[in-house]
Amino acid sequence: MINSTTKHELYAIQNLIAKNTYGASIEDIMSGSGLNLELRTLQRRLKKLKEEGIIYTTGGSKSTRYHLSYSDHLVRESEQEKLIRPKREGLSISKEGEKIISYLSNPLSDRKKVGYNMEFLDTYRPNIDAYLSDADIHKLTLLGYTNSQHQPAGTHAREILNRLLIDLSWNSSRLEGNTYSLLDTQRLLELGESAEGKSLEEAQMIINHKDAIEFLVDLGEELDFKPYILLNLHALLAENLMKEQASLGRLRSMPVGIYQSAYTPLSIPQLIAAQFELILKKAMEISNPFEQAFFMMVHLPYLQPFDDVNKRTSRLAANIPLIKNNLSPVSFVEVPSMIYMQGILGVYELNQVDLLKDVFMWAYEKSALRYAAIRQTISEPDPFRTKYRDNIKNLIMKIVSENLSPNEGTNLIQSTANHLPKIDSDRFREMVEGDLLVLNEGNFARFKVSLSEFKAWKENWSRKA
Repeated sequence: MINSTTKHELYAIQNLIAKNTYGASIEDIMSGSGLNLELRTLQRRLKKLKEEGIIYTTGGSKSTRYHLSYSDHLVRESEQEKLIRPKREGLSISKEGEKIISYLSNPLSDRKKVGYNMEFLDTYRPNIDAYLSDADIHKLTLLGYTNSQHQPAGTHAREILNRLLIDLSWNSSRLEGNTYSLLDTQRLLELGESAEGKSLEEAQMIINHKDAIEFLVDLGEELDFKPYILLNLHALLAENLMKEQASLGRLRSMPVGIYQSAYTPLSIPQLIAAQFELILKKAMEISNPFEQAFFMMVHLPYLQPFDDVNKRTSRLAANIPLIKNNLSPVSFVEVPSMIYMQGILGVYELNQVDLLKDVFMWAYEKSALRYAAIRQTISEPDPFRTKYRDNIKNLIMKIVSENLSPNEGTNLIQSTANHLPKIDSDRFREMVEGDLLVLNEGNFARFKVSLSEFKAWKENWSRKA
């Protein structure tokens, strides 16, 4: 059993190594980890981390550098248990998906170590093989239909752009562990105002998403899986978040690993480039936009073509065929981060897409319904909203009638959510923030506030500090 002091030391070492994209020397670790360890003690800690597959080394004996075995997303210590039994939050999981979760609940040491399987991509035949069934495609087509279907590429995305920028930037960043709230994100993107107590890195991540989404929408008819588009998409998402500026939009030339996974990505630069080209070639050949979208969600993270920011790139790349064909975009609304990670790990370790497909299908339905103002049918009342109807109304009434500032409002929402059952708190907070985002002169009366109260609050809420 590792004592708490040793455990703290191991995580401090990991965090220091994680900050060094090209590895950390033992001198870097001694001076930057904040630990007061003897050299031999530090060497023992590094040996243990290496034996457990958490780090790996490069270089000779005098130039050894330590690298964290992960890419894109460091899973924090407190989240390890969640990976075993992730929150479902209403997401329906198939039997095949449950089997993947069951396999991944085994200790890392009991899971088979695997490398990149070239056949996984090579054997996929566009328009002959498919990850999505005919029934899946039919459902997605009904959900994604818009009245802009025959308009120039990107018309629908431009019509909902303000909302899409906030939703997709926030949700994709949230899946990377970003702690900005939905309201924080709105103020950052619309007013340029960073949230109090949040890191510059979190703000940069969200701003990068906005820039990347606008890049895709502005391409119009040019939008496709062309290499320059994917490379620039990565560069925009990674701006100011990577140690080496030269890494932006550049294919990977260094080995990486995946933290808490038995999968080791391809490490030969020439093969990475060849597989990247093959992914884009096959994606271009696929005729159905939904199959294209999911294909990118599977194969781009699996290859890990960039030093970092691969999953973010894949989530926005999945929107390329949807934006181009004026279908409803997928903004990953309410997607549980741990289930998403399990789906990705299922692809990495088993080359099985079932759990990730469960996530994609659910995410698309949630996203499409959010942008479905043109739909002719009325959905059933949301049971969650019905359950917390009074809580939501009373909270919004208090925020508006008392003219709370954005920071005060955000804190009150968080405080209220913390008193609810844990399984409901995140969704409750998002629902209240979402209602505040769309509050206007045409719908404020349902919260029992006066016009003067609403106008005073709106002016205060929209004012740039």
